[in-house]
Amino acid sequence: MKIALLQMTCEENKEKNVRKAIDYIIKAGKQSVDMLCLQELFSTVYIARTQDESYFELAETIPGPTIKQLMSAAKESNVALVAPIFEVDSDVPGTYYNTSAVIDRNGVFIGKYRKTHLPQLPEYEEKYYFKPGNLGYPVFQVDGHKIGVYICYDRHFLEGPRIMALRGAEVIFVPTCTGFYPELWELELRAHASFNTIFVAGVNRVGSEYEGQKHPFFGGSLVSDPAGRVLAKASSEEEMLVVDLDLDQVVERRRRAPFLRDRRPDLYTPLAEFT
Repeated sequence: MKIALLQMTCEENKEKNVRKAIDYIIKAGKQSVDMLCLQELFSTVYIARTQDESYFELAETIPGPTIKQLMSAAKESNVALVAPIFEVDSDVPGTYYNTSAVIDRNGVFIGKYRKTHLPQLPEYEEKYYFKPGNLGYPVFQVDGHKIGVYICYDRHFLEGPRIMALRGAEVIFVPTCTGFYPELWELELRAHASFNTIFVAGVNRVGSEYEGQKHPFFGGSLVSDPAGRVLAKASSEEEMLVVDLDLDQVVERRRRAPFLRDRRPDLYTPLAEFT
């Protein structure tokens, strides 16, 4: 499975961001990429740096105009996509989520994951905009493979990747938009891969989007194999990182490191008692 991780700069012009992403999707298709993951909220600047009511106008339903454009690009380029955008709930007006759509290489919308854990930190005021996700941890079938999605701040919580791995996920994509906790970026992604014996691909945006930004987005998109080894890592500049994954390594690693087999869920019930 050949994957691409697109870390790019964004600007206030939403249409330009989407056009740039589509240009990269076309480029990925020419490189025979099977699946491309865009960064968190790829079509906009990172809106949650501040509380600004006007940003709610950027939200869309899924599938809506942006996702439909990507569905066409996916079909044209023969590339499956993980596409994170600012979602407005079509069923509950005035309700918003930080969401990733999953699109197959035929341009078919498969489903979506809504970000579960929301930060409320300086320059990361997500609870003003988003409601915590309510779809759990779905696993999506793409070209005969099972993939999961976890978004940015989610990566600080170990439960989601474990659930997705137990549901059969071979690769988990982590679209991100962060300048915080650089000391944890590689460590956590490798840990999720190692503990769950899966591939983990983290995608982070790059650059500064406003004057005086204290924590510029540092890029460093990377892929870890099921043993926790980094297969490839991007720079701090805009780029599309292309990596070949041998998904047979998931089974091979589990034969030597049967961590999932040796779980003791009967002893883990106290986890649910601490709220």
